[in-house]
Amino acid sequence: MVTTIEETTKTLVEYRTEAGVAVITMTDPPANTYTYEMNRQLDEAILKARMDNDVHVIVLTGAGDKFFSAGANIKMLASVDPTFKYYFCLHANETLLRLEHTPKLVIAALNGHTVGGGLEIAMACDLRIARGDTADKVGLPEVNLGVLPGTGGTQRLSRMVGKSKAIELMVTGNTFSMEEAKELGLVNELLDRESFMESVMEYARQFCPPNKAAKAVGHIKRSVQTGWEIPMESALVVERELQALLFNSQDAKEGLNAYVDKRPATFTAK
Repeated sequence: MVTTIEETTKTLVEYRTEAGVAVITMTDPPANTYTYEMNRQLDEAILKARMDNDVHVIVLTGAGDKFFSAGANIKMLASVDPTFKYYFCLHANETLLRLEHTPKLVIAALNGHTVGGGLEIAMACDLRIARGDTADKVGLPEVNLGVLPGTGGTQRLSRMVGKSKAIELMVTGNTFSMEEAKELGLVNELLDRESFMESVMEYARQFCPPNKAAKAVGHIKRSVQTGWEIPMESALVVERELQALLFNSQDAKEGLNAYVDKRPATFTAK
């Protein structure tokens, strides 16, 4: 099933579902650069996946085979006033926070260059799966434009790779390979280029029922995403409350009974 979000006359984001996985594709080739219009469509697609009880995992990718995304549309930024730029960044922040706040696993499928705001989008996802292609580049080169990574880049990158390394990567503005990104912990897996999206979908389906308890997957994500930013004692409260919800779920009963019965569990996301 394929649908589009009709916020503007041009389709900039495609949305489809397949076997419990929602695939959101940024579609503005060749570089899939984002504008306010694209972000509105992306925002709507995230909400659509969030509200669909049959969706357990979200995969975010770019159209084509050259770019996941090259970030914000520079021509657009050069043509608008500072007030618009500010609210554009604010809305982009809010949109990416939706990915982190949604209690469903979000996987970025990096199908090409992932630079600038494209990497900022990817870092807002829970997992990043990339092609094992030495030509694909990653980085935050905004300093070369006289600005900083303004869609969460300075904050998420520093939390992922540490303060000093993050500052180095951003002030040099250099791009680097997906292999280097994996070594830094920015990329979780490298998959074969030829069957990349098929492999991504297979990877995503492992977190859907009957393979995994989707509620448990989502609550693990929420516990980490929320707990990371608050004191330990408060984070443990979040963990306990989410665990209490899971203890009342059918999947927890199934998982515990399956363990006792020494059989594979069959989860239903209930």
